[in-house]
Amino acid sequence: MRHWLLTGQLALVLAGASGTVLAQGPVAVVEDVRGRVDGVEFMDYVAAGRVIELRAGQGLVLSYMKSCWRETISGGTVTIGEDQSQVWQGKVERVKVACATQRPQLGAREATQSAATVYRSFTPPGQKPPASPASALRVQSLSPLFDVGTQRGLLRVERIDRTGERLELKLDGPALLRGRFFDLALAQVTLSPGATYRATLGERSLEFVIDADPPASPAALLGRLLRFE
Repeated sequence: MRHWLLTGQLALVLAGASGTVLAQGPVAVVEDVRGRVDGVEFMDYVAAGRVIELRAGQGLVLSYMKSCWRETISGGTVTIGEDQSQVWQGKVERVKVACATQRPQLGAREATQSAATVYRSFTPPGQKPPASPASALRVQSLSPLFDVGTQRGLLRVERIDRTGERLELKLDGPALLRGRFFDLALAQVTLSPGATYRATLGERSLEFVIDADPPASPAALLGRLLRFE
C-alpha cells in the first residue's frame, strides 16, 4: 500500500513538473533547419525543456528571445533551456545578436519618465518631434517581421514622430509566412531609419524604433522580429 502511495505521489510530481514546462511560453525560435528534423520546422517556436534529436548531417539555428543568443547546432541531443541550449554529443556555436524582442532595462527614473511620456500621431509645425521612448523595441532592419498569430484583417503601421507616413497592410499573400509571420521585406515595404512607429493589429499595438544605421546585410531574425504580446 505504501509503495502504491509513493508511486502515485511521484507520478503527480512528475505530471506537475511536465505541466509547468508545457505551460511556459516560447523561449526561442527556429531560424533555420538543415536536413529533415522530426517535429521541427523553420520559424517554429520552442519552449524550455523540449528535447530535439539531431542525426548526422542535421542541424538547427536557434535564436533565444530573452538572452539574444543565436546558436548554430550540428548533430547531437539538444535540450532547450531558458537562455541557451544544452547540446550533448553535438557541436554548438553561439553569437550574441541585437534583439528587437528584448526591451531595454530601465532604472526607476527612466521608467517613470517613459510612463509619463505621451505620443501623438503627428508633430505640429515648428515643434521638434518627440524623442523615441526609452522602452521602445529597437529594430535592426528597415523591414520588420511581425508575428501576427491567427489575427487577420489589416496591420496598421503609423509613424508617430512626424506626420504623413501611414500604412495599411492586408495580412495575406506571399508575405505571410507559416500562416502567422508577416514579412515587410516580402511585402516590399521599407520604413525610415531612426523613425518611431506604432503598429496596430485589432486591439493590440506596439511601438518600435527603426535603428538609425541598420546593417546593410540582412539582419538576424531576432533583430527584426516584433511580437504582439
